Amino acid sequence: MTDAPGSGRRRWPLWLALGVVAMVLSCAVPLVVIVTLRDHGPGAAANASPVAIQSPEPGDPEQVTQLWLRERIAEVLTRQAGALLRGDERGFLAVAEPKSAAVGALRRQFRSLRALRVTAWQVRITDIPERAGSRWRVAVTYEHCFVDPGCLTGPVSIETTWLDRGGVPRMVAVEPSPSAQDGPRPWEASDLVVAVGKRAVVATTAGQKGRLAEVLREAERAAEVADRYAVGGLAPRHYQVFFAGEAEWRRWYGGDRPEWTAGYAVPVGGGHFDVVLNAKDLHSSVLDDLLRHEMTHAASLPGGGYRTGENWWLVEGIADLAAAGGRPVSRYESLGDVRRLVASGWNGPLSAAEPGQRATDWQVSAAYGVGYLAVRHLVDRFGEQAMLDFFKAVVHERKSPEVASTEVFGEPWQALHDDCVSYVRSAAS
Repeated sequence: MTDAPGSGRRRWPLWLALGVVAMVLSCAVPLVVIVTLRDHGPGAAANASPVAIQSPEPGDPEQVTQLWLRERIAEVLTRQAGALLRGDERGFLAVAEPKSAAVGALRRQFRSLRALRVTAWQVRITDIPERAGSRWRVAVTYEHCFVDPGCLTGPVSIETTWLDRGGVPRMVAVEPSPSAQDGPRPWEASDLVVAVGKRAVVATTAGQKGRLAEVLREAERAAEVADRYAVGGLAPRHYQVFFAGEAEWRRWYGGDRPEWTAGYAVPVGGGHFDVVLNAKDLHSSVLDDLLRHEMTHAASLPGGGYRTGENWWLVEGIADLAAAGGRPVSRYESLGDVRRLVASGWNGPLSAAEPGQRATDWQVSAAYGVGYLAVRHLVDRFGEQAMLDFFKAVVHERKSPEVASTEVFGEPWQALHDDCVSYVRSAAS
């Protein structure tokens, strides 16, 4: 993204990857192998599936081999999970076939996961391995979380490839599942360096290591602001921030962002969000605004994310309110772009504020400005808590603005909507 003309800063759209990991369970193959491990300290035990599958015999249907192999894979992944939580790199890599591609990928994952302070690693295999020549492929779902023991876990699906070495499965390849809409995760794809603060964890690669302390410092400050916009007062226990270099920006979470994107927040399950920032041209002068914006998404949105549509102005407006850092409306950087929009004849509605894929930089900037000014007006009229109650009713409870406005503000939405539009026009005059 390039700086929007007249705004002096980037605009930052929310990108929500509502990835759904398919958990297909064939009625003919009812067994689901689940391995659960949490970091409970030394001596933590694994709870493996109690179902014992008979070893295949010559002439058995291939499904017998598939079920048996799935159980063997679960056993080695049980040991691998324990090694991860113990910090045993050698034990973690023991699952891999020597000199295979899996060795390097697993080593990178181990070191990045440990740096991120993984506290839960739960393995679920719902599919049966499928033969691919002399190899076997199966997707493994990893429920995991970081930093906080006992936190709710989020899933990621990873494709694994195995060789059967005399009844002992050996992993030969590991890659993000092609069905996952939100991969690869940074810890899958990159060697990460990590800084952990009181409220934020910031991870990046060696090329951006020099800015790690700066980003963590600003993230810690941004957390104090984002916490204010947590619906119901339930702020994240920590915020996860990934600072992407150019190559990582194109790869993490699928890449392919609009040119004007400088950051996004993506739900990763368990009520957690990953915040990803584009390090390219991200100057210190705007880093604090961007962090407040994206971390407010992480604090305010439902845990599964939210497809904005007609309520885009509200979702982005509250995030830009936080990004403004308490500055008066007259100092809002995109005011000039809103003025240009109003001069072109804009007169609402708010429900159509979201910029299209082909929007120019100034149009994107102006769209965010519309959301900010409308939300700012609601705060000025009714107070911040009432605005948050309205946000909760619309975004979390999926009520229409008409119903939510009557319940929260005691006014019909159409009249209040028109008042917000009038405010946007007057503020930009």
